Amino acid sequence: MNKTIILMRGLPGSGKSTLAKTLAMQCGAPVFSIDDFFTDEKGTYQFEFQHNHLAYKSCEERTRNAMMDAVELIIVDNAFTLEWEMTPYHAMAVEFQYTVHVMTMENRHGGMNVHGVTDEQLERMREKYKLVL
Repeated sequence: MNKTIILMRGLPGSGKSTLAKTLAMQCGAPVFSIDDFFTDEKGTYQFEFQHNHLAYKSCEERTRNAMMDAVELIIVDNAFTLEWEMTPYHAMAVEFQYTVHVMTMENRHGGMNVHGVTDEQLERMREKYKLVL
């Protein structure tokens, strides 16, 4: 069995979540995101910075559980603005023998982020965002 994890990477508004949901519908793959932690059962998103570390851990745990179940395709939809933020997923991929693909999304369609990230915050994210080739 060829097991794959796709890490969707890009700034808010780039289209990561939209593409992840589209791929998931077509392939039946689970999508994990730190946004899930801040989204209630009604679909209302309420970010709380003080819980951000818990959101990251939750996303990693759900990904690990899916890998332990040998789910064939897993999609992780996070900004991953810094390279080290992908490190746990790369380590899990090695441990569970998954091929890793990183999809870097660019906002060339003029999309707006739906999470209320301010222009100032987006600029700070842009400044620290590194493209790894």
